[in-house]
Amino acid sequence: MENLRRLVGEIAQTRRQDLPKLSPLQRSFIPLLSFSSIIYGFALFVRHQLYYFGFFHRHRLPVPVISVGNLTWGGNGKTPMVEFIAHWFIKSGVSPLILTRGYAGGDEAKMLQRHLIGTPAKIGVGANRIAIAACFFGRYGYLDSRSRKECFDRLHTDLNVEMRSNTDKIGAVILDDGLQVPSRELKDIELMIREVKKNLPIFLTKLAPSYFFEVKNYCSKLPLTVVSHMAVFCVSAIGFASAFVQEIEKMGPLYVDRLGFSDHHWFQYKDIVMMKQRLRKLQDEFGAMPIVVVTEKDYDRDPLILRLMDPYKVLVLCCQLQIVPSGGHTEKCFNKLLKQFMEVNFS
Repeated sequence: MENLRRLVGEIAQTRRQDLPKLSPLQRSFIPLLSFSSIIYGFALFVRHQLYYFGFFHRHRLPVPVISVGNLTWGGNGKTPMVEFIAHWFIKSGVSPLILTRGYAGGDEAKMLQRHLIGTPAKIGVGANRIAIAACFFGRYGYLDSRSRKECFDRLHTDLNVEMRSNTDKIGAVILDDGLQVPSRELKDIELMIREVKKNLPIFLTKLAPSYFFEVKNYCSKLPLTVVSHMAVFCVSAIGFASAFVQEIEKMGPLYVDRLGFSDHHWFQYKDIVMMKQRLRKLQDEFGAMPIVVVTEKDYDRDPLILRLMDPYKVLVLCCQLQIVPSGGHTEKCFNKLLKQFMEVNFS
């Protein structure tokens, strides 16, 4: 099953013009996947129409909601963007509630919990997000329109002052959604967005590596130069592993080998055995112990099994989302956009 998931993932990440380069086995799956895509698209259309004509009831939460979703294949920074927005709300004195489906092992939820520990942010995990939200509202309460307006007025008075929430009441909800479409449709999506509003800002972001920590000591902080001139073995089970490997290659290692699994894959003991076999080959080839590098999602999915990699050192790459200045749109502009969201929805 893992091989099948990996095969489908490789097809999904291949550009249309590169499809002929795939193996005969992979190409044989394309008609079936295309048909499945048509069925899925039709089902979404029917579902949308049922909501539009009132057959399905729309649930509205008592606080403002921001939905964050992918437009392409997974692994493009959706969860880091959720964290970025959550930190902005926290600094503004608002306690956000993050609702996530908790796909597979819930690695994304675990990563958010680790990053947001000690903050007033709350994380609800489950497919029925209406029920999860109701549970959190019942436990902590929520800011009514008057309280939200007071919060916004304080923020509006001095944007340079970092606010601290003095209540556990929830003031906003962030949906960690999973909406994805093929990359070939991005241009069409951009054109549709421009039709709605030509001057709608589009921001570019990137995940910038910041440091490593050791699997056996998550409190440790190692510089990115620790992999310089070393043989590195990149292991990952994320949506788009190529970006992860490319970042490691920029750090100046002697050699980079890689082993990828399907998104959210749980490492098994047999996987560890296979990894060690690859590591021994690297060690024989370069005459030194190679370093294993994994992503934070891989670590949070199951940190204990990675300790079985002894005697090889396993490092976890930590990244931070950054907004790349483009077309006059900067992080300051993005923060201003969030402020406008608060102004419209909190007042």
